[in-house]
Amino acid sequence: MARIGFVGLGNMGNPMARNLLKAGHPVRGFDVVPEAVERARKDGIGILQNAAATAFDAEIIITMLPAGRESRAVWLGDGGLLAAARPHTLLIDCSTIDVATAQEISRAAAQRGLEMLDAPVSGGVGGAEAGALTFMVGGSGAAFARAQPILALMGKNIFHAGGPGLGQAAKIVNNMILGISMIAVSEAFALAAAVGLDAQKVYDIVTKSSGQCWSISTYCPVPGPVPGSPANRDYAAGFTAAMMLKDLGLAQAAARDKHVNTALGAAAEAIYKRYCESGGAPRDFSGIYQLVAQKTS
Repeated sequence: MARIGFVGLGNMGNPMARNLLKAGHPVRGFDVVPEAVERARKDGIGILQNAAATAFDAEIIITMLPAGRESRAVWLGDGGLLAAARPHTLLIDCSTIDVATAQEISRAAAQRGLEMLDAPVSGGVGGAEAGALTFMVGGSGAAFARAQPILALMGKNIFHAGGPGLGQAAKIVNNMILGISMIAVSEAFALAAAVGLDAQKVYDIVTKSSGQCWSISTYCPVPGPVPGSPANRDYAAGFTAAMMLKDLGLAQAAARDKHVNTALGAAAEAIYKRYCESGGAPRDFSGIYQLVAQKTS
């Protein structure tokens, strides 16, 4: 069994670490949020005083952090993980961050002779709890092969996207599609309601027609058709609107850097920004329906 250090024990990191623990791997971790620390402690995860301490004697270090700023600080900052990691330790960052930061961290790891993977995930809290996440992995083939057995304990779909940073690239491309499609589905249901169509009828027809997509069939943004969707829990978050806005921003930053026209991605970012500024930031991203369903004057 591999000794694992885990930094970031929040809504996603905690169930991921628990699944590693259930498989018999010793897991010691750290988080800056006291509530997350207490929950992890109750779940049997060994709690350490700081992030760097998780590297002591660890064979694998995993991070699940909010954004690039936190990842850079935890990996590259004074007393960071790269400085503390032992030789031959496998490093895996499951945070969703910008491509440039992922590549910067990977280069710094390589300079120390360490293997680094960027491995952002899709599947939300439900996927993390079920060990059914999708991993999009960037890094060397050798590092990917080392990581696969560990990632398989937390996810069921594990893809090697390419070299350093390309896991992050795959994630932001995926989430740009998701953000756009959720708005499209929400607008369709809003229009359907306005013209007198029943939501269940819309769901039944569209899921068997050319408009079928994950945003309607699995994560329907209106209450009723999909009992497990957040719409039936007042949009309690599995994946917050704030996180979707962050990912759409990452996609737009990459598009600007590479001079790619992503007009729908830009529009989706603007719409989610409005929703977050109106109080929707902590709610599930499917709550965007609440914004688009508002009647125009």
